[in-house]
Amino acid sequence: ARSEQFSMADQIITADIDLDRLRQERLRMISLRDQAGDLRDRLTPLRRIPVRLGTLDDADDALRRLVPRFPFVPTGTADREMRCREVRNIQVQGLAQRLRSTGLQKIVIGVSGGLDSTLALLVAVDTFDRIGLPRTNILAYTMPGFATGSATLRRAHELMDSLGVSGTELDIRPSCEQMLADLGHPYANGAKGFAITFENAQAGERTSHLFRLANHHGAVVLGTGDLSELALGWCTYGVGDQMSHYNVNTSVPKTLIQHLIRWMIDTGEYSARTTGTLREILDDVISPELVPPGEDGAVQSTEDTVGPYELHDFFLYYTTRFGYRPSKVAFLARHAWGDVTRGPWSEMMPTDRRNQYDDATIDHWLAEFLRRFTAGPFKRTAMPNGPKTGPGGALPPRGQWRSPSDVSARTWLDQLRQ
Repeated sequence: ARSEQFSMADQIITADIDLDRLRQERLRMISLRDQAGDLRDRLTPLRRIPVRLGTLDDADDALRRLVPRFPFVPTGTADREMRCREVRNIQVQGLAQRLRSTGLQKIVIGVSGGLDSTLALLVAVDTFDRIGLPRTNILAYTMPGFATGSATLRRAHELMDSLGVSGTELDIRPSCEQMLADLGHPYANGAKGFAITFENAQAGERTSHLFRLANHHGAVVLGTGDLSELALGWCTYGVGDQMSHYNVNTSVPKTLIQHLIRWMIDTGEYSARTTGTLREILDDVISPELVPPGEDGAVQSTEDTVGPYELHDFFLYYTTRFGYRPSKVAFLARHAWGDVTRGPWSEMMPTDRRNQYDDATIDHWLAEFLRRFTAGPFKRTAMPNGPKTGPGGALPPRGQWRSPSDVSARTWLDQLRQ
C-alpha cells in the first residue's frame, strides 16, 4: 500500500500483511539464517514491543488486496506475454538439449486433438525449426479408440497436416479388443462395462505403440501430460500416458496451457488453418474420450469427475509454492473466486468462461484435491524428465516437492473441516 505523494493533508494507509507467507518464505530462504547468525552481536540491543492481535469481525473478514484467480498466469498483458514467451523458450530449450544429449534427431508424439498434446506438438515444431531439423522428423500419431469423436480426430489431422509434420493415423481398437479378450473382460463378450480396465487398456495401448515406434524409428517419445493431471493423479501409471522419454509439459498447469495456446494464436506465427484448429481445441470440453457417450449423447468430461481445473491449479499453487494449510487456501480461494466482478480478468478469457464459486463448492473441490494430491505421489516418483518452467507448483520427485507415496490426506482434511 502506498500513500498519495505530495499530499498536503494527513494520511493513514492500511494493508494486509501475510505473516504466514513471511514465515514460509523465511523457512525456504536459508541465507536469512546465515545472516542472522553472522550479525547476532549487532542485533542484541533490539527493542521488543509486545502487540496483541485481535480477531476480525465477520463484517471485516475481507482482504484489502486482490487475490489473483490464476496464480500461474499474470493478468497484465505485458507480464503475461513475457511469461508465456519464457515458458515456451524453456520448453524448447529443454527438448533441444535432450535431443543433443541422446544424439537422436526424431521424436514420436501422440496427438489427440486436445490441449496438452497440441501444446507439446507446437513446442516440438518450434524446437525443430530452431535447431535446423525438418518438421517431417516429428512422427505424430493420432490413435483413435472406442470413444474418439469425429471432431477430435479431424482436429488432430488438421493440426498435423497444417504444421507439416509426419502425421499418421493408427487405430488401436483391434489391439485393445485383443487385450480385453485375453483378460476375459466382459466387453469382449458384448457387455457394456466401461470401468477402469476398459479405459486404461486404451491409454496403455497408445503408450506401448509410441515406445515401440520410437524404437523402430530411432526416436524419443515426447510426453504430453501436464502438471495439473500429475497433481491429481489423473493419468494412467506405467504403460500409460504418465510415461514417456521426455515431457515438455511436466510443470505447466492446465490453465497456463490454455493461455499459452491463446497467446500463440495472437503471435500470428501460424497459418489460418492451424489457428482455426487451435481455436476449436480451446473451445471444446476437456475429455480423455475413453468411454463412449451416454444415451443423452454427453461426452465424458474430465472436469465433471475431478472438478474445475481453474480451482485445482489455484489450490496447487498455494499448497506447493507457500505450504499453506488447507483452511488458508480455502480462505484465499473464496476471495479470488467468490465474486466474478472482484478483480481484473485477462482479456484473453472469454466472458462466458468467467466463473465464480460459492464457499461450499470451493470446500468440496479442495477436499477432492487434497485426497487426489496425497494419493498420487507413487505416480510422480516415476515421472519422466522435463523442464521446470516456474517457481510455483513443480512436482519433480527429486526436488521441490517431496512426499511419501503412502501419505494420508487425513490431517489436511481434518484441518480444512475445523
